[in-house]
Amino acid sequence: MSQHQHTTEAPTPAPFRALRFGVKRVKVRDGVTGTHYLMAEQPLQAYPERLTDRFRHWAHTTPDTTWIARRAPAAAGQAARGDWQHVSYAQGWAAARAIAQGLINRGLSVERPVVILSENSIEHALMAMGCLLAGVPFVPTSPAYSLISTDYDKLRHVLRTVTPGMVFASDAARYGKAIAATYAADVEVVLVDGDVSGVPSTSFADLAATVATSAVDAAIDATGPDTIAKFLFTSGSTKLPKAVINTHRMWCANQQQMTQSMPVITEQPLVLVDWLPWNHTFGGNHNFGMVAYNGGTLYIDDGKPTPALVGETLRNLREVAPTVYFNVPTGFEAIANAMQTDSDDGRQLRKTFLSRVKMFFYAGAALAQPVWDSLYDSEEREIGERIVMTSGLGMTESGPFGLFVTSPNVKAGDLGVPTPGMEVKLVDMQGKTEVRYRGPNITQGYWRAPTETADAFDEEGFFCSGDAVKWI
Repeated sequence: MSQHQHTTEAPTPAPFRALRFGVKRVKVRDGVTGTHYLMAEQPLQAYPERLTDRFRHWAHTTPDTTWIARRAPAAAGQAARGDWQHVSYAQGWAAARAIAQGLINRGLSVERPVVILSENSIEHALMAMGCLLAGVPFVPTSPAYSLISTDYDKLRHVLRTVTPGMVFASDAARYGKAIAATYAADVEVVLVDGDVSGVPSTSFADLAATVATSAVDAAIDATGPDTIAKFLFTSGSTKLPKAVINTHRMWCANQQQMTQSMPVITEQPLVLVDWLPWNHTFGGNHNFGMVAYNGGTLYIDDGKPTPALVGETLRNLREVAPTVYFNVPTGFEAIANAMQTDSDDGRQLRKTFLSRVKMFFYAGAALAQPVWDSLYDSEEREIGERIVMTSGLGMTESGPFGLFVTSPNVKAGDLGVPTPGMEVKLVDMQGKTEVRYRGPNITQGYWRAPTETADAFDEEGFFCSGDAVKWI
């Protein structure tokens, strides 16, 4: 009697929603033993001298397009934030010019920049753009330095390092203690709401009401590729944070690299729904810069991937459909779980969130395979195809965009290949392979820290990341 074994073949996975990748091939050359160099064959195309050149372009060619939007604060007695408030490119350009004039009037400069203490907001965005127009660096600082710390050591370190001429915060109620504890008489305080007892301050509305003159145009003309746009502080997990110099060249080159590695961001009007903080390079350089460079729209998400705040993110994604979506693994995990529910909210989330998104991107940590599988399952049920989940590798000192995947068949841990115009050096370090970077998107160093700057670069001018990678 013969026995027959029956096997069930796994179902064929759904196809991926169409996505083009920019870098197809890389050049590899070997150096001394244990050293290899990688570079994209695709050359880096021309890019503007200043990020503000792109913002001015959109203000003139698509003036009515929303640049940035945020929900209004919750009304009295209500927990949820209100309707979306929109700022167009033309409105943003006019407000930034007014703020720039105010900064020029005060004689602010690279030696006396603007420190921003608070979270993402419309006012934060306008202040940042005003600084860029005036040629005055801004310093987006982790809100935790003001809100969680009790000794304000890291905030004091930031202020000592950059010696600001102005400190900006959203509201006195939350940031007042930190401002009062670190106040210096020669540093102007600008607040959106409220006052700090014993500390004179200027209202943001008054600063934004400054009448712009031709001095703003002269300031714009005086800025160039080597002008410092901002200082971004490293996380400082083991030592005090360092101020990474970000020039206009670094920012613009990196944005052009992103458009070539990720053509999807230019193939349709760009829409982001994003919570990632602007004091970090992922949210502040990568995403904020991407929107301004490409004339897109940024919906500020006041949620976060925490149990207390993820509900706000899910609410926003049920209402606004992004074209590409960026998050950290815990954020994708919360969204994956919410899309698996068959409640009205779960169905609406799948319907809106998946309607036009062409690419997902995660960074910051590894994304667990079960989360990928859960996302794929919801996508196949809702739209009959999968959304490509991409990733890469970079850091504050690389702009941050450095390596990016080149295939939809990416797996957890894949990092991809160098973006155009940036050379990667792989160096054997006692059995591990360190990745190093050289290119127009790499920082020139750390502000007022010559020893740390010298230590960060090797003899060929490559930035030593300290990150270990492995060939696939």
